Amino acid sequence: MSYGRCRDLRIGVLGSYGGLNLGDEAILTCVLDALRRIRPTAEPVVFSRRPEHTRDHFGTAAVAYTGVSQDQLIAAETGLDLLVLGGGGVLHDGQAVGIMRPVRLAHRMGIPTFGYAIGAGPLTDHEDVDLVREVVEQMTDLTVRDHESILVLEKAGITRQIPVTADAAVLLEPEEFTDEMLMREGIDLQTRLVGMSVREPGRAADHIDVDSYHGLLAEVADFMACRLEAQVVFVPMERGDIAHAHAVLSAMSAPEAARILNRSYRPAQIAGLMRHLDLAVGMRLHFLIFAACAGVPVLPLPYAGKVFDFAQAVGAPALTGIARREAGPLLAELDRLWDERSACTDHLRGRLEVMRERARQNQERCRTLIDGLDPHAPR
Repeated sequence: MSYGRCRDLRIGVLGSYGGLNLGDEAILTCVLDALRRIRPTAEPVVFSRRPEHTRDHFGTAAVAYTGVSQDQLIAAETGLDLLVLGGGGVLHDGQAVGIMRPVRLAHRMGIPTFGYAIGAGPLTDHEDVDLVREVVEQMTDLTVRDHESILVLEKAGITRQIPVTADAAVLLEPEEFTDEMLMREGIDLQTRLVGMSVREPGRAADHIDVDSYHGLLAEVADFMACRLEAQVVFVPMERGDIAHAHAVLSAMSAPEAARILNRSYRPAQIAGLMRHLDLAVGMRLHFLIFAACAGVPVLPLPYAGKVFDFAQAVGAPALTGIARREAGPLLAELDRLWDERSACTDHLRGRLEVMRERARQNQERCRTLIDGLDPHAPR
């Protein structure tokens, strides 16, 4: 369909954006890139938790969707041709009601909606479950990023067929992380580097106290520093991770062998950092995605179903040593992973190409929906 001199499409992009988490910012980067490829003249409007951050870092129009009145939300959505629920783990207890509010309003205003590789779970609160069931059933089209999300949505009572694709961030293009940037962080350029991502214990470790959890991860970090003669680089994916990284470092026997990234970086720069690593061990999903995309052998420390799903997708081990308070299985797996790292890298490359192809399906389904839009239709 050719639109000639018609007005450009206005496409809303909704998610947990605003610089609070590098994984969510990576997703936004990839969704905006996909929309530019699909329709270069489209005008994206990002619905963000911190619009000023989004405007500054992405150079795009941005509006708030939290802490605003219904009239303000109606004004923000008026004139949209499409609202994209922009991916990531957005359908879970405590957030689903807030993030589905603009989607439900879009349906009432006659605006088509598309769910872009969304993640679901845990979802148990009755209010969240009821709203998710209502809104998801009404969406024009959607994909989910993993099988765990399908199970969660089915349990919520959703009956429509939903394709499983892959997280949008597997298509993120890395930026260079230079030697100078490493040196500014106090990282030794002459030694092996192992990346590590830690966060609050979460459900995978809800039966142990925080000190035990930090001590367990410190034992893992010490093992990597000693066994691999490596420097451990803690990579915070959001602000709260920094405190946990410091707690783990302070519990290490060899804290001098570790560094915590202190500066702020774009998601693509962190993806570029992965090219310097020899191994990656972590809890944050997008830390693991970035590392795997760079061909770095990964050991996930699962705290949620999405991490188990990703481990299975890339053929990585998904151990439960954190929950069992046992370092032994983790250290044994690290030892094996290091000995087999060359084969692991080759295996990862094949698995990741499959995931990238699945992620491109998100773009194609979104393209099909956009190509069918009529920019003259009244809103």
